Amino acid sequence: MKSQIKKHPLINTLINLEGNQKACVYTEPLWGIPYNLYAPYATLYMYALGVKDQQIGLLLSIGTVLQVFAALFGGIATDKLGRRKCTFIFDLISWSIPALIWTLSQNFWWFLAATIFNSLWQITSNSWNCLMVEDCPPNLLVSIYTWCTVSGLLSVFFAPLAGILVSKATLIPAMRIIYGFTFIVMTAKFFILYFYSTETKQGLRRLEETKNQKTSEMLAGYKDIFLLIVRTPATRMILAIMTIINIGTMITNNFFGLYINMNLLIPESYIAYFPIVRAAVMLIFIFTVQAFINDLPYKPVMTIGAGLYILSNTLLILSKPQGYGILLLYMLCESFAHALLIPRKDSLLVLSVDPKERARIVGLMSVMMLAITSPFGWITGKLSEINRILPFVLNIILYVACAVLVLFSSPLAQHDNNKDADTIKA
Repeated sequence: MKSQIKKHPLINTLINLEGNQKACVYTEPLWGIPYNLYAPYATLYMYALGVKDQQIGLLLSIGTVLQVFAALFGGIATDKLGRRKCTFIFDLISWSIPALIWTLSQNFWWFLAATIFNSLWQITSNSWNCLMVEDCPPNLLVSIYTWCTVSGLLSVFFAPLAGILVSKATLIPAMRIIYGFTFIVMTAKFFILYFYSTETKQGLRRLEETKNQKTSEMLAGYKDIFLLIVRTPATRMILAIMTIINIGTMITNNFFGLYINMNLLIPESYIAYFPIVRAAVMLIFIFTVQAFINDLPYKPVMTIGAGLYILSNTLLILSKPQGYGILLLYMLCESFAHALLIPRKDSLLVLSVDPKERARIVGLMSVMMLAITSPFGWITGKLSEINRILPFVLNIILYVACAVLVLFSSPLAQHDNNKDADTIKA
């Protein structure tokens, strides 16, 4: 039995991880556990402290605009500081500091301050991904990103503790405790990752190449990077997919809890249990079906994933007050969709860019994605004020566009025909 478990493709990958891949994947639960404790209640916490729907949407848009600038400098910071050092510094700034502010928040202005610091996570997102993947064999990328997903899903099982705390202490005191815990655990994670990781080979090269370059010179170089992105079909494709998924995720993360609490009359103390059901379903899917479809072509798998997102949002809209059955179906479809689509999107981002300029290309692609995304926080907030169903109607439209894009993508077809290549050439 033990030997059979070790032979499972994903388990085998996890056991044999080395270097930065091991450091990044093994420490990820220390971020995922506190995040999944507070995430289901974050919007309700703001609402309880007097922040209205439109203000929540405004905070999302402000955060997204600031993330544009953070992502723009993310590639430069990653190259000039190094992947490892950049990740450590900006993890502390973008997660530890906001956690302290959220702990003490009193009104909209506190959340605005936290949003400003938290928006810098775009910098560490770039550097952390480079740290994890740059010395990694391309054939392991989907498995490694799947383990990042699994790490987050396992963390979700701690969410009932948040529900119990909310039911015992009420929402606001409970969230202050959770955010304090978040500060301690995430900060520990950032120190552990720093001490157990090393700078990547590409990171060392970029440190040497950029040590005498001024930031202004590197910014000027973004013109060529921009032209490279827009002229390359593969990067245009993944940029469009990234943007659609980012908007859809933002809508779900920020308005699902509010919708099921206010419209479907699901008690606050029950909300933490929905991510658990979702995580359990997704884990079963990943370790049964997903592990054995990693070698299948991306195009049909990603098209099915987008289709399941469409179905899940449709079910959510059709759900009646306290309609737990349809909500369960929603979570089944949404879980399968996430497991099919997200790891492949992440690996395509790595495969579609020039390794020599990965930090700046990914940074600028994030800027472009966020620039398109930025109005949607405010738009979604306005839609939610009109009718809390409308954000999920927008989600359906977005994932229809995603399905069409994937289905007719030439670069994706090229990748499927040459899946052992280190990059997507078309």
